[in-house]
Amino acid sequence: MDLVLLTETIIKKIVKDSDSVSVKEFETEEENIIQIEVIVSNDDLPIVIGNHGKNINAIRTIVQASSTINTGKKVIINVDSY
Repeated sequence: MDLVLLTETIIKKIVKDSDSVSVKEFETEEENIIQIEVIVSNDDLPIVIGNHGKNINAIRTIVQASSTINTGKKVIINVDSY
């Protein structure tokens, strides 16, 4: 499963401005880690993060579970706004 596509699909379903969502995978120095960067608009950042980080933690859990099943690698998801 494409973890970037999974992350992007989830994020786009919860934000108001889905056209502004950018999700990319970046190389890490460690082979067993996948780093995913998510960029959303300033208005959508609180929605993605959620109250006390609940939304982003739930997204991380889903993507990490998919990664564990399919690749066995750890996933790091960072969220920022433009």
